Amino acid sequence: MTERKDELAGNLAKVEERIAAACAAAGRKREEVALIVVTKTYPASDVRILSELGVRHVAENKDQDAAPKAAECSDLPLTWHFVGQLQTNKVRSVVGYADLVQSVDRSKLVTALSKEAVRAEREVGCLIQVALDAGERERGERGGVAPGGIEELADLIAEAPGLRIDGLMTVAPLTGEYAGRELAAFERLMDLSTDLRRAHPAANMVSAGMSADLEQAVAAGATHVRVGTAVLGVRPRLG
Repeated sequence: MTERKDELAGNLAKVEERIAAACAAAGRKREEVALIVVTKTYPASDVRILSELGVRHVAENKDQDAAPKAAECSDLPLTWHFVGQLQTNKVRSVVGYADLVQSVDRSKLVTALSKEAVRAEREVGCLIQVALDAGERERGERGGVAPGGIEELADLIAEAPGLRIDGLMTVAPLTGEYAGRELAAFERLMDLSTDLRRAHPAANMVSAGMSADLEQAVAAGATHVRVGTAVLGVRPRLG
């Protein structure tokens, strides 16, 4: 286990250097950007090591992996984020451990989350997943609501018992006008965040950027970056 801890510590240090450098380049303070480590497919033992190394935010994208892992690590001082596409039949389980759901993209999901949050006597933070590859009222290939649907969904979350509207999330799109233009995509998300905060001032969380494009997310103004491979991956990064 010492070998794995050394590996994760080294990877975390490299990611930390990247975030710090990106913040410096953007004229931002390092504490303005939180690191969320995406631990999908990796065991609870890795989550425990990450906690020992100072990580405070972890994310999962599949409930069947997340639920047992979160239960095994319930003694740790961690904030759990659910970032995957969420079916309503998994909502009760997810509400049992997730502090934030970053992939809220439809009214039916809001209703289900509210019902289970009230049942569990929990408050669950919600981020609206924005699909920048979608038409004005469509959903994206990888989930998410089109920009035109944000306002309605945000109002619904804000009024729903047990839920809190915390901000926006996106994944850099593979198709459409923003394909290959990560910085432009994340800048668009920041503009949408500004619009959202006019009606919901506390919804100031902007989750964007992953292992390959965290610098662009920081440059655009993201408050949270979601990094998996660069921390947990076994193979060294190329280039």
